[in-house]
Amino acid sequence: MGETGADVQHSRSAVVADSDEDRLAGTTAALSSAGFDIFPAADSASIASRITQHSPDVVVAESSLAHGLHNPGAPVLLLLSAQESVDLAEMESWRVADYIISPVRDGELIHRVETLIGRAKERARSRGEIEALRESLRNVSSAIRETNDPQLIADHVVRGFGEALGVDHVWFATFRDERVPSIRAQWNAANVPLLPAKLGDSENIITETANKLWAEADVLAVTDHREDPDSEIAKALREWSCELTPVSTVLLPVGEGASAMGIILLSTVQERHDWTRPEIALMQHVAGNVAHGLIQGHLISAQQRVLHQLRQLDKAKTEFLATVNHELRTPLTSITAYLDMIQDGSGGPVPEGIGKMLDVIARNSNRLRKLIEDMLTVSMQDASNLDLKPVDIAKLLQVVVATLRPLAESRHVSLSFTEATEDIEVTADEAKLEQVFTNIVANAIKFTPEGGRVGITSTVSAAEDGGLAALVKVADNGLGIPEHDLPHIFTRFYRASNATSAAVPGSGLGLAIAHDIISRHMGRLLLDSTLGSGTTVSVELPVGGP
Repeated sequence: MGETGADVQHSRSAVVADSDEDRLAGTTAALSSAGFDIFPAADSASIASRITQHSPDVVVAESSLAHGLHNPGAPVLLLLSAQESVDLAEMESWRVADYIISPVRDGELIHRVETLIGRAKERARSRGEIEALRESLRNVSSAIRETNDPQLIADHVVRGFGEALGVDHVWFATFRDERVPSIRAQWNAANVPLLPAKLGDSENIITETANKLWAEADVLAVTDHREDPDSEIAKALREWSCELTPVSTVLLPVGEGASAMGIILLSTVQERHDWTRPEIALMQHVAGNVAHGLIQGHLISAQQRVLHQLRQLDKAKTEFLATVNHELRTPLTSITAYLDMIQDGSGGPVPEGIGKMLDVIARNSNRLRKLIEDMLTVSMQDASNLDLKPVDIAKLLQVVVATLRPLAESRHVSLSFTEATEDIEVTADEAKLEQVFTNIVANAIKFTPEGGRVGITSTVSAAEDGGLAALVKVADNGLGIPEHDLPHIFTRFYRASNATSAAVPGSGLGLAIAHDIISRHMGRLLLDSTLGSGTTVSVELPVGGP
């Protein structure tokens, strides 16, 4: 003979704890007849042992033994005598779910026990559903935090809400708000038509509802629109969604600060949905993440647009400077060529007075040529590559000194170079390094008065990273630089205030170019200056290469 359905059902169990032997026997008999496996206990020690060993579905205990219960893991039915008073707060601390006063009728006992077990199972089922929902929405929040794309954030939230809550529609939209871009996203269950993309004539009422809800930190949850079909929001939703009539709806505001900036709509069109407090609380938490993600993404997008515009402007600047340089160099080359021919006497003897005028023209032509070259260097600085090779520092500085000695002599400035005792070699772009030291030494000569001196030294020193560095110092006893100008001295086109007031010619590009080049060689350019006493510029380059 086969087993019946009742035979294979899970057997229910109960721990019965009572020091009254007669009542213990009666309770045990009543529960056994109802199909319970009974584990009796007559004292506090044995009740705890029975619960731990058997994990019962229910505990039935007299009040004196219930005092020892701590989180038994099953509902507790308390047995009281007719004379005992009930302290509900104390019962709560014992995990007591219900009580019954003896003498107990068997039918009432069975009814109370089965009710407690049913409630416990329902609570466990509900906790499981909420935990599953919490995990699903936690994944939605995680996906939102992993992107700065506003549309992708919206897609994550509608799909995540729809799949986690089992609704028919999830629709998301932002309002006209400078904090966020205009976004629309929706998710629909299988075989459910799409909702309209825009709110249309219903936008005002839905926006007002969202702002009111946001101000009150609340949501609008309607379990069944059929119970109040003429409410303002029900009409607005029907007008908006056309032939699709929602049954249950949640309007969830998405906001930041004083006002809502969007709304999430969840709805069912076939079955009603009883919205629970845990569901709404979890949805509000995710909506907060959505608001933060949208604002953050919008700001990042705006920054990226600004960065793109700056790059375009920088490119236009570079192209403009290159074009201007070309257009300036072409006529200047012709001017200087004819000037050289006139000074050489190719056109006949030049009177003394005219010769002095031509010398002035030649000097200013050279200044203009140098300015054009510096501007071209600045325009190409970021795009040009370094042509690296071994460079002997002493030989390079000797070339710079030989080139600039005529300038120093014309200004009656002493120019000296003291070589290091050992050979110093760095890996660098020789042409650019020569340009650096030419700019620095020329600056020193220019800002040193007649009778002054400019000294160049080279040594090997310890670098900041513990390695060896080539250290070149260019020291003068010239004008010096005011302290308030020092933080800006490497800025392109910036000139010290005393240089401007003393009408010393210059473009403010020499040190800026030098600083850029040295930085690209992984070196350092330092400046120490005292107003009226002179300036020392130090160049530090890693020995062996950058």
